[in-house]
Parts: sequence; C-alpha cells; structure tokens
Amino acid sequence: MKYMLILMSAFASLTASMTHAEAPARFSDLPLNGEVQVFSVQGSNTIGAALGPELIRRYLEQKGAEDVTIEPTKVANEVIVSGRVPATLTRVYAKVAAHGSGTGFVGLADKSADIAAASRPIKDAEADTLHALGDMRAPESEHIIGIDGLAIIVNPNNPIAELSVDEIAQIFSGGYTDWSQVGGRPGPIHLYARDENSGTWDSFAGMVLGKRALLQGTRRFESSDELSAVVAEDINGIGFVGLSSVHKSRLLAVSDGSSKALKPNKLTVGTEDYALARRLFMYTNAKTENPYVNEFIDFVQDDMGQKVVAETGFVSQELQAVTPEFYAELPQDFRDLTADAQRLTINFRFQEGSAHLDNKGLQDVERLVSYLQQKGQSEIVLIGFGDRKRSERRAELLSRLRAMAVRRELVRNGIYPKEAIGYGEQMPIASLDHEEGKQKNRRVEVWIRQPGVHAKNS
Repeated sequence: MKYMLILMSAFASLTASMTHAEAPARFSDLPLNGEVQVFSVQGSNTIGAALGPELIRRYLEQKGAEDVTIEPTKVANEVIVSGRVPATLTRVYAKVAAHGSGTGFVGLADKSADIAAASRPIKDAEADTLHALGDMRAPESEHIIGIDGLAIIVNPNNPIAELSVDEIAQIFSGGYTDWSQVGGRPGPIHLYARDENSGTWDSFAGMVLGKRALLQGTRRFESSDELSAVVAEDINGIGFVGLSSVHKSRLLAVSDGSSKALKPNKLTVGTEDYALARRLFMYTNAKTENPYVNEFIDFVQDDMGQKVVAETGFVSQELQAVTPEFYAELPQDFRDLTADAQRLTINFRFQEGSAHLDNKGLQDVERLVSYLQQKGQSEIVLIGFGDRKRSERRAELLSRLRAMAVRRELVRNGIYPKEAIGYGEQMPIASLDHEEGKQKNRRVEVWIRQPGVHAKNS
C-alpha cells in the first residue's frame, strides 16, 4: 500500500505544463534603428565554448534576425552573438561569458546574467544564495538542455583501453604515478586537468576524486580544447574533457565498481548509463520579466534546439532506438525478454525509496509520448531496476512499481506497454556502494520492437 501511495503522489503533478505561457517577444515590435540586448548567459565553459553561442545564433535566426554573427570580445572566453532585424534595422544581441559554472550563479545573484549555464547541478549553497529567485531546483528554474559524457582521454598511441573510476581517482590523486601500475607500458603518468572555476572540474571532482585531492603540480587549463590538444601530443598524458573536446586524443572505456566498462556514446550517455555521464543545465529566474529568456529556453528544449545540441558534439534528448551490445553476463531471461528489441536512448530515474521523477524525467515523459505516437504501432517493454535493499524481494518490488509508474503515464496518453517488470538490483550500471551509484541504478529502461516480432518464450 505504501508503494502505491508513493506511485500515486509522484504522478499527481506530472501533467503540469512544462512550457512558458508568456506571449512571444516579437522583434518587429522593437524600436527603429535601435540596439537591444535580449539576454546574457554566464557560466560553464563546456556550454559557452560552442553550444551556447550556436543555440543563440539559431534562436535569433528563427525569430527573423539576419546576418547573425558570433564575435569574440577582448576578454578571453567571451563572445557576443548579434544580428539585424530587417523590418526595424535594429541590432539584437546576447552576451556569453564562459568562465566556469560557478560564475553563472554569481551572475544570477548580482543580476549581470539572465541565464546561468552549468555542467553540473546547482550546489546547496548556491541555491540558498539565490533563494529570493525561488526554488532553483524547480522545473521552472532548472532546465536540462542535453547530456555530456566526461571523457577520460589519453594519447592515441597509449595501449590502455579502459580504467575503473577508482583507478582514475588513484592516478589523479598521485596513488598511481606510472602507467605500468594500471597495465600499461612503463612510463611516468602526466596529468592534465581543468581549472577550479569549470563545471568540468566540479563534475570530475565529484564523480571521480570524491574526498581525494588532485595531485599538486598537475597542469591546469581554462579551455577543454587546449587540454585535449596537449594530451594528444603527450604519449604519457591523461586528462578529462567534455565529449565535444576529444578531438585528436583517444577516449577510454570506464567502469564503476563491478559494472562493465563502457565508452561514452549516444546510447550510454543518453541513458546516463556511462559512469561519467553528466547533465548540462541552464538556470533562470522563474519570475523573470524578460520574455526572451523563457522563449529561448523553450527553443533550446524543442526539436530545433536539441538538433543544435547534437551538432555541437553533445548528446541531445531527442529519442533514438539503438541496438545495444549484449554481453555474456546478462541473465538469459533478460536476453529472451529483449530479443529482437531496440533500446531507446532514455532512462527514467527516481529518488531513494520513491517513484518521483526528477525534472528530466518530467520532460522525458512528454518526449516519449510524442516519439511513440509518431512511430505508430510498437511493442513497448518497460524494465525497472533498483539499488541494494534489505531483501532482493523489496528491491524487485520497488523497481517494478517504478516501471508501472511510467506505464501508467503512458496509458493516460493512449499508449499501452506490453510489459512493465522489475529486476531489482540485478545488472547494476554503477557501484552500489555510494549514493551516486545507487541513484544511477534506480532506473526504468524503455525497449521497443515492431509488432509481430515476439520475444523468445513469449
């Protein structure tokens, strides 16, 4: 009964609108021959280097601006995106300052920024500082714009193929100093890391180092692209960057605990199964009176904006059906259940002991419904997983309730999954020994197959 109440309460608010209701801000209403700043973005270098400016460029073009350009300012890692409105000859522009995720929240606080770009979630202290703007973790303020994989990169001639999260932590904290200690060729390990202001560094510190400290003397970079270029030239180098900055270096497969080592790709990053997958965020003042801000956020999360996310090297939230790699450790009944099926690049994730979807999950329900309606007839299988509980039975029950919660929302939209089952703590994709890993394992996978193609033993 307890779990059914959890399930019901979780979806009571699921139908709340995720779009902004303000009237469109028309460029044609702007004053003649004027100059108007539509908004400013501060924060993540990962977003601000290319993705943010390109999103703004496409947004301005969609609204009718012409001759849109992205021009650097005299300050490093800052650009101005501007265009001309033909009807009024008005110049419209937006500023982007990419000096690290933390600087975006400072910008929101002192009102020098309308949008904070971040490659990590807002911290408690930052949310407290911004409490006057409302709940910064509410769907109206926290916007997931895409997924990035934190790539662990080495020189193309380095024979190492994979590392565990613990091995990476040992390397960057000085526990391992020679490649032979992790199965490589003898040689000193050269460390390259992002600077303290970057969300890339915050993500690495949180997902990999934990309480360990970065080895003193590690070379630091403000630019991910520059870091990657140095690693590509250093046979003994290792570093970490966002997926869009791998370039000529080579990325490694990464494992967490006893989970299988995975390389970051559309499926593993899109589903956040990859050990070092991370969400990309934009944060706004939910009470903003600037209509361009809300309109831009809606554009970013729509199909056209997500296309830009993919084009700039990140993983969009656009759903795709992918045939995954099956490995020997998979249970036979799971193989039978998913035979001839494809997995969608989406996972629904939940908080401890609940069926409450997070902000991404709320958006993804809408995306999944739209995708399935466009696809037409498909057999849908929802498979729930969980973290370790006092008993396997309890873990299995809760994982099944989560799958049923997703099923219920699909049924409300006229879509009827064939199966909604739970596998409990089986097939973990991350370590069950820490909270971040447990949260990753609390998931519902979505599989589809064409009608008339039946799973084995069905």
